[in-house]
Amino acid sequence: MPQHLPPGDAVSARPDPMLEWVAKGTAAFEAAVHWLTDSGITGPSYLPGWSRAHVVAHVTRNADALVNLLTWARTGVETPMYASPDQRTNEIEDGARQPAGALRADLLAADGRLTEELAGLPDQCWGATVRTARGREVPATMVAWMRVREVWVHTVDLDITTFDDIPHEVCAALVDDVATAFLTHPDCPPVELRTEDNARSWLLGVPGGAEPVVVSGDLPSLAAYTTGRPVPGPLHPAGGGILPKLPAWL
Repeated sequence: MPQHLPPGDAVSARPDPMLEWVAKGTAAFEAAVHWLTDSGITGPSYLPGWSRAHVVAHVTRNADALVNLLTWARTGVETPMYASPDQRTNEIEDGARQPAGALRADLLAADGRLTEELAGLPDQCWGATVRTARGREVPATMVAWMRVREVWVHTVDLDITTFDDIPHEVCAALVDDVATAFLTHPDCPPVELRTEDNARSWLLGVPGGAEPVVVSGDLPSLAAYTTGRPVPGPLHPAGGGILPKLPAWL
């Protein structure tokens, strides 16, 4: 099991360290949204085609979708994240059209519901199997990690902070996650990521192919690069070559 990734399927204990990351990331996202002016919240986000209001609406509805998964884990009754992809899209569009004050209140209310469900889920339910919107069957412990990704990465997508503002341990966990996903991705070029102190390294791309391009940098920059976000610091491809283009993450 990678050091920074969420517990595996056999683990049913409450993922307390992950829940702390959720709490800190939620606070960071809410603070960023609070900082935005009413006109600023309608401005462009980093994500193409989405305003900041779209990002806020997405994070809001994601909280409710994850409450559905926690309900599934607690009751054993299948409760999908979303009824359909169209429902997800329509709810984000509807949410983004709300006045700024209503959008902020909607976010806080949804975060409150999710926080309550995370705190109240019995320990034995964390190992229950649920299914993500992409059809992947995972233990309920993954719900906490799914929210960690949402709040921290989308705080950057509001285009007022960078990955330098994300805790290094969360950055490392994000690179762990991407590396796992890209290890079997046929469109991912062979890349070896290394931290500047050589304390951590990750291989991307299908094993057994061409010699990987070694890319070194600090953890926030490696996390930004692998998740397709603006890189806050320099990255150094070996030999001074071109930084390989990675496929889209999530």
